[in-house]
Amino acid sequence: MKIFLLGYMGSGKSFIGKQLSEKMNIDFVDMDHQIEENEGKTISEIFQSRGEVYFRKLERRTLENLIQREEAAVISLGGGTPCYGDNMDLIRNASDITSFYLKLNIENLTERLFSEKDSRPMISHLEDKEKLEEFIRKHLFERGFYYNQSDHVINCDDRSAEEIIEQIYEKLG
Repeated sequence: MKIFLLGYMGSGKSFIGKQLSEKMNIDFVDMDHQIEENEGKTISEIFQSRGEVYFRKLERRTLENLIQREEAAVISLGGGTPCYGDNMDLIRNASDITSFYLKLNIENLTERLFSEKDSRPMISHLEDKEKLEEFIRKHLFERGFYYNQSDHVINCDDRSAEEIIEQIYEKLG
C-alpha cells in the first residue's frame, strides 16, 4: 500500500509524512526531493532554467514511477501535482493508493508560508502577507477541486502533528 499526502504548500505533507512513515515502519518519499535528486538541481533552479512546463513533465514522470512502485511508502506530493493534466485520475485509479488531503485554512497557510516564502519559487516575489494571502486564496479556489477528490480530507487547523497522524492511522484501519 502507498499513502499519498496531498495539499497546498506549507500544509505539512513532508513533516507529517516523515512521522507517519516512522510510525508505520515504511519508507517516506518526498516527491520534490526525488525530482531534485534526479535532476541534480533544486526546484527553484529547475523553474528558473527550464520553466514550469518542463518541471510539470518531470513531475508527471516521477508521479508515474511512484504509482508503479512496488514497496509500501508514505509519499508527499508537490502542492500542484494533483492539479495538472490527469494526475489526480492516475492517483484515484491506482488500486494500492490511499490519498489524504491535509487541509489548512488560508490564514494558517499564510502564517506558515510568509516566513519561508524566499525558499519557495511560486511565492518568493510576494512582498507582504496581504499579497500572499490573496495568492493562496486564488490558488486554493483553483486547486480545491482536485484536492477534495482525495480518499480522505484531514482538517489540520488547530491540531497537533500527533493528532493528524492518529486520524490518518485510524482511517487506514
